[in-house]
Amino acid sequence: MSTIRLTMAQAVARFLTAQKTEIDGTSLPLFGGVWAIFGHGNVAGMGEALHGVRDRLPTYRAHNEQGMAHAAIAFAKASRRRRMMACTTSIGPGATNMVTAAAVAHVNRLPVLLLPGDVFASRRPDPVLQQIESFSDGTVSANDCFRPVSRYFDRITRPEQIIPALQRAMTVLTDPAECGPVTLALCQDTQTEAYDYPESFFADKIWTPRRIRPDETELAEAADLVRNAKKPFIVAGGGVLYSNAERVLADFAQKHGLFIGETQAGKSSIPHDHPASLGAIGVTGTGAANALAEEADVVIAVGTRLQDFTTGSWALFKNPKRRIVGLNVQAFDATKHNAVPLVADARVGLEELSQALGGWKAPEVWTTKARDEKARWFESAARYTDPTNAELPSDAQVIGAVQRTSSPTDVVVCAAGGLPGELHKHWKASTALGYHMEYGYSCMGYEIAGGLGVKMADPSREVIVMVGDGSYLMMNSELATSVMLGQKLTVVLLDNRGYGCINRLQRATGGESFNNLLQHTNHVTLPELDFAAHAASLGAQTIKVKGIGELEDALRQARQAERSTVIVIDTDPLASTDAGGYWWDVAVPEVSVRDQVKTARKNYEDALGAQRVGD
Repeated sequence: MSTIRLTMAQAVARFLTAQKTEIDGTSLPLFGGVWAIFGHGNVAGMGEALHGVRDRLPTYRAHNEQGMAHAAIAFAKASRRRRMMACTTSIGPGATNMVTAAAVAHVNRLPVLLLPGDVFASRRPDPVLQQIESFSDGTVSANDCFRPVSRYFDRITRPEQIIPALQRAMTVLTDPAECGPVTLALCQDTQTEAYDYPESFFADKIWTPRRIRPDETELAEAADLVRNAKKPFIVAGGGVLYSNAERVLADFAQKHGLFIGETQAGKSSIPHDHPASLGAIGVTGTGAANALAEEADVVIAVGTRLQDFTTGSWALFKNPKRRIVGLNVQAFDATKHNAVPLVADARVGLEELSQALGGWKAPEVWTTKARDEKARWFESAARYTDPTNAELPSDAQVIGAVQRTSSPTDVVVCAAGGLPGELHKHWKASTALGYHMEYGYSCMGYEIAGGLGVKMADPSREVIVMVGDGSYLMMNSELATSVMLGQKLTVVLLDNRGYGCINRLQRATGGESFNNLLQHTNHVTLPELDFAAHAASLGAQTIKVKGIGELEDALRQARQAERSTVIVIDTDPLASTDAGGYWWDVAVPEVSVRDQVKTARKNYEDALGAQRVGD
């Protein structure tokens, strides 16, 4: 057996360069690069190793460990999970800064390889700088925080352990059902220790997506259920996009007279103007999609986790005879709420289900209702995004301005707050992957870093990041990284002076405005936050606009810019779209001295009766 003597870190770097994928007949590196913030726990080991392969595996310097991991996650999502990135940090805060991002990847089923430094395996210098010491367990380090938010976790204490660890890591990262974050905690002394590795370990490997075909019995049961449906309805989740199944989904719906509601992750899986599209579903859904979901007797859930925002906290599907067909690569998701499972790849599953259905079509009376509801929603929704002369426009009016100045191939990126709800209802996605929302973990601060990852995945598309002032203040440092890397973003910063979304929720549940908008916080003075000046200090071009007209001019100007542009606009913290949408289970206190809370509790108890618990 031929061997090559390398340090463990060098073996990691060389192994990553040998992993390939094939997209549209072209072989590409599976790993688009490594994000690195070096410290004493990885600069000598991983730093030297990455320098040695920099011509084959680029290393990118970030400004925040959580931010760089968000960029890596967004890169994987924008690549349909066909490509990914790795992230390396030192021990201590560098490592734990990535834990939130690991949770984002875990919830959203997205691949990212996390390589935090760890304590000395030898324990000679214990406690080393930044080491967390457990009084009861000598094997615990800060990296154990990654265990519940990793699909696979390993701690490498000997150089030869990296061989099975990396092989297992790749199996998880590329598996459609198990896909998610992998953490390999690299003890800092072990990174530098040498071993005679088999040369075969570094042979090029092409990873292609596994397309799981449905079981014959499950397929027959699902087809029989759909065939007998009087009011069938499709819910399209992110799995449609990861499977590259959007064309098959559209053909399936059109052939069988079905209509589609999209989750946050599934939005853009069908063009907004396709006859079968009813837009968003659930708490932030359109009136059209939710009207059909309420009556549906068979729900074909394709590639979705069926989280509470999709199901209206399991109160949306009101038909007492309602059944779910769970078409999903992961049995855990396919069987939720007593669903009839159809464990399969979304594209293959839809193709075979369509074949099993033959010429069957949904009843004409049902399709007529869908068309009527769609027309009603379009008429109702249009007024929310129309131009306005208001001094403080709403989020929806800002979205309308962005939409009017955008191209069908643009990608809009967002994450937390009120914007995701307004975008889910109103954004008109024309092309696949044109809508990039992190709403599985709803992580504030994802937006700019995520936009950077999206741009790196496909530099040919314009990337528009929409972010509130609260999220911007939480994490903005990767704006400087976008400038540094020449990855141009257009950032639309909506300043409503606080956490406007949660303030509205607080009031809707009977509470007084408290500790959300800046004016309602405990303060001595309110700072005059100059977001344009701040963004300019990070190297971006900046424009502060007043009103929708100036915003549209600024957006056109930003399209011609050569580097990232931040456009700041003041917005109304109270206005939101009251059409469409659905109830969301947010518990209200049973006891309060305030009448508003008592009323909200009564309404809450009434709404609980619609939930289908255990069904």
